[in-house]
Formats: sequence, C-alpha cells, structure tokens
Amino acid sequence: MDQAKLEEFLSTVVGDLGAATSAVLVRIGDRLGLYKALAGAAAGGLTPTELADRTGTAERYIREWLANQAAGGYVTYDATTGRYELPEEQALVLADETSPVLMQGGFDMVGTYFADETKLTDAFRTGAGVGWHEHDSSLYPACERFFRPLYRGSLLSDWIPALDGVEDRLRTGIAVADVGCGFGTSTIELALAYPASTFTGFDYHDASIAAARKAAAEAGVADRVTFEVAGAADFPGTYDLVCHFDSLHDMGDPVGAARHTRQALAEGGTWLLVEPNAADTYDGAPNPIARVFYAGSTLLCTPSALAQNGPHALGNQVGEARWRPLLAEAGFTHLRRAAETPFNLVFELR
Repeated sequence: MDQAKLEEFLSTVVGDLGAATSAVLVRIGDRLGLYKALAGAAAGGLTPTELADRTGTAERYIREWLANQAAGGYVTYDATTGRYELPEEQALVLADETSPVLMQGGFDMVGTYFADETKLTDAFRTGAGVGWHEHDSSLYPACERFFRPLYRGSLLSDWIPALDGVEDRLRTGIAVADVGCGFGTSTIELALAYPASTFTGFDYHDASIAAARKAAAEAGVADRVTFEVAGAADFPGTYDLVCHFDSLHDMGDPVGAARHTRQALAEGGTWLLVEPNAADTYDGAPNPIARVFYAGSTLLCTPSALAQNGPHALGNQVGEARWRPLLAEAGFTHLRRAAETPFNLVFELR
C-alpha cells in the first residue's frame, strides 16, 4: 500500500464530506437571507451579532455558520475586526437572483436527491425507472431555479442570435413550441423578448404546467403564451421554431421524439436543441463539471428514460458524435453546433 496515495485520497474524501455537509448550511443561509444580508453590508462586512440582528436569527447559530462558511472559502474573515464579508464574486454565485451564475438552485437539487434516496436505491436493485412525476415534489421548483440563470444568461444573448435567421423571424412574428418546458422559464423569457411571436409550452407533468401558467400570468405574457399538458412525441400543432432545453436526453425514445419534432416543423422551420455539454467519449479523468452531470444523470435523467420503457436510456452525457446518428435516423439532414457554454451544447437542426 502506498501511504502517500492513501493520505491524498483521504484528503479528497474529507473535502467531499465537508462540501456535502456544508451544502445543508448553504441552503439554510439561502433560506434565511444570510448571504443577501452579507452582500448588502457595507465594506468590511458584519460581525455575527450584526448579521443575526439583520436577519432575525440567533447569534449563537450564526457564529458557527459563519465559521463554517469561512472555512470553506465562501466568506472571508478579518481576525482583527471579527467581521465576515461576502466578496462580490461569491455574491454573484450565492446571493444575486438575477446573476447568470447563481448556483443556489444546484444546492436545492442536491436536497431533492437525498429526499429520493430510498426510491433510487430500490431502482438500482430492480433496474426499474423512476419517472419525472415520481420524484419528491421539491425537485420541480429546484430544477427551475437551477436552470433559470443558465437560460437567462445565454438564451437571448447567445443562443437565439446564433441560429440562422431565427431572431429576425421572432421579431416579425412566428409560432414557437417549447417542449419539456417545465415551469416555463425559457418560454416566458422568449415571449418577453419577442412580443410579436406566439409561444406554446408543452410538458407531460401537469403540476409543472400549472406552475407555468401562473408564471406567465405574473409576467404579463399570458396573451401570447399558452401551456398545455402533452408529451414530446404527441404535442399538437405546427411551428416555425421548436425548442428542447435539456430535455431530449430524458426520453426513452429520443428518436421518436425527434421524428415528431420534424413533423411539427413548418416549411423552413428550425429546431433549437440544447443539451448538456458532454465529451464524445468518457476518459475517466477527474472533472468537477462531469461529476455534477453524471450525478444528475444517475439520479434523474437515466431513471426518467428507463421509466418510459423505450429503446434508449442515454443519460445526460451524450455528446455530439452520439447525437448525430440518432437525429439523422429521425430524418434531420442539417445539424450545426451553433453555440456552446461550459454547461451546454446548442444545436441548430433542420
């Protein structure tokens, strides 16, 4: 046995254990407004007593919470003043709901994984799927919160402009379908940006559709946005633009869904397909982003596909090389990688 390797691995595991246990404290800090209070403090930060007073919390708990956050590098501590500060960079990730890099939804997602632990453990034993609708109800708002910053940060500024001629058509007025829309964040963002166009969001999960309808009304776009309960292989209508955001890989028959999308496209229409950014081959090398993706793939995406009893259970790490033959099988002759982020691949199909 290599003692140095053992110690190195133990160090890695202790780091992971600290991250896992601290995730609960991150969620508590989010729920109680601790990060927002720190972000709004004057330069120099706050003492535990000041933070507790601002947030209506107990100083003794806040003292321990701040020490944990400083130990993890989430906040900084000045030993001479006894004050804690949330730097601007950390605030964008932890406290700013408008930030394109807000990650609090990711911590919410982690909480849902533990809520479903028993159900997923049983699925490992039996090989059965776990449908999207079968997860703990906390999953759906967590998922919306996780993806919202990604879409708001890239959809209008990068993804739509990267499509050939689509933005001009959206400004003039076209019919758009958002398939697997969830709570409708992407649909509503598009509707706010392109008021001349009409939008229909589809999802088989009726509770998500109800939430999407409420969100559209609150955003003032219900006059040009509708949400309907329908699956990816049977949604009705013909559209100039069809969008799938991080959903096709969840389907047991992605080829069938793609084939239906092709039939739903009007003459000259475009399919915007957004998928997680994945390498074409898995090399097994340590990769923190891939680690997060594969966790989600194991706990959400693969179980969802298996529950549909289709010919595929792709998981979320598919890669362009694997997508191309599947989409060609569905009848698409044009596939172009239009854009890319560290988290997403964006394809234009016709």
